[in-house]
Amino acid sequence: MPYFVYRVAPVGALTLIGEFGVYKDAKVCATAQRADQEAADRDRVRIVFAADTVEAEQLLTTPRERQPSEDD
Repeated sequence: MPYFVYRVAPVGALTLIGEFGVYKDAKVCATAQRADQEAADRDRVRIVFAADTVEAEQLLTTPRERQPSEDD
């Protein structure tokens, strides 16, 4: 399964930046994208491991359940 690098806008819009077969290549791409971002840019750069772009986008848009902390 490949690694996908996405730009995620605050409103939830997803932009595919690249697809990589090796995590190291995806990490290099994501790090470069983050370094090139303007300070005022609120977009996040995310790496996701998925079978295809449909699954990757589903994983990025599905809210994660809150994990209970020790204080709960």
